[in-house]
Amino acid sequence: MSTLTSDLSPAVHTPNWISKGTKTYRQVEIALFLAGFASFSLIYCVQPLLPAFAHSFQLSPGASSLALSLTTGFLAMSILMTGALSQSLSRKSLMFTSMALAGVLNLIAALAPNWHAFLIARALEGLVLGGVPAIAMAYLAEEIEPEHLGKTMGLYIAGTGFGAMIGRVGMGFVTEFVSWQGALAMLATACLLATAGFAWLLPPSRNFTPQPRKPLSFHLQAWQQHLRNPAMVRIYALGFVLTSVFVTIFNYLAFRLSSAPYHLSQTQLSTIFLTYAIGMVASSYSGNLSLRLGKRLTLALSFITTLLGVVATLYTGLPMIIVGISLITIGFFLGHSVASSSIGPLAGKTKSHASSLYLMFYYMGSSITGTVSGWLWQHQGWNAVASLTIIVASIGLLLAWTGKSSFGTVKPAGSKTQ
Repeated sequence: MSTLTSDLSPAVHTPNWISKGTKTYRQVEIALFLAGFASFSLIYCVQPLLPAFAHSFQLSPGASSLALSLTTGFLAMSILMTGALSQSLSRKSLMFTSMALAGVLNLIAALAPNWHAFLIARALEGLVLGGVPAIAMAYLAEEIEPEHLGKTMGLYIAGTGFGAMIGRVGMGFVTEFVSWQGALAMLATACLLATAGFAWLLPPSRNFTPQPRKPLSFHLQAWQQHLRNPAMVRIYALGFVLTSVFVTIFNYLAFRLSSAPYHLSQTQLSTIFLTYAIGMVASSYSGNLSLRLGKRLTLALSFITTLLGVVATLYTGLPMIIVGISLITIGFFLGHSVASSSIGPLAGKTKSHASSLYLMFYYMGSSITGTVSGWLWQHQGWNAVASLTIIVASIGLLLAWTGKSSFGTVKPAGSKTQ
């Protein structure tokens, strides 16, 4: 047996799972919720400010979207590298360091003297945040009882949604009273406090022991092995599709609703992001729903909900647009929760490699589609943006519907073929 196959084989010892209902389980829930809040509020806090950036710095919508796209692009690359390095580092220490550095960089971004300096700080912020998402998913897959992983993953996703919502809504409300620089500094302070709470609550790993640093060839083979698994590739493609639709809609909806005939203020625009609360509820129920319907049907339902939402945004009435946004949010959080919880059972021993690949595709969807859609918005308007997201969501529905009847039943990477 090769070294790689041996390393990817299931562990021979009996895992010391964290059971639902215990004090430790509740600590993990709260700690990972705080991690999701801190990291995602920092990532997405600039999204409601994109029209303000375009106005202040005389930028096109596509150029202003770099404030988010650069962050998620560097985050995608960082996640892949961090997923590899994490095999030789403490899960908890790596996540804590990433969150703390990102909070400090958000303070630096608030003090940036010009647009280019601001973009550099945002890019570095994405780079250091790579230590949170993939490692958090790997930690849960390693520590939580498998039958409760879907629910726990859903609660972590709810934390990311809460952070993204607070980052977006908070920016809109606070900038009514202080500058956007002051708002960014206040958010950074709140995230540093959340980081301290995370460090206090999260228990050390029980089922993961840092390994001696592996050569680059090991990591390349691990990634290659996951990319040769058709079930994994399907999940990675689903991640790309989910964030492509979601980020594109919210990026350019802000431009649409701040212009005629709506002319919504910064605060009014930010209240639309309160629809994230609905998504948080959807993600927390995703585990129970996938147990009832199966993951394949639940994923298909998430894309059908998203498609109905995009169609609703084609209407000009503001109430119908808000209904559409709500449906898109439900569809996204439901789909992301199910897709991300499907990785651990398929990943074998290198869960961080598998999770990092998923999140790389996930954030590349945000960066690539989110930026390309800026050109469509500038030259063709909302109907073109909506048409693109309908095509992408339809691809997601096809991927989900044509997948195997139960995601996660395929043999883990490195298991022997009988």
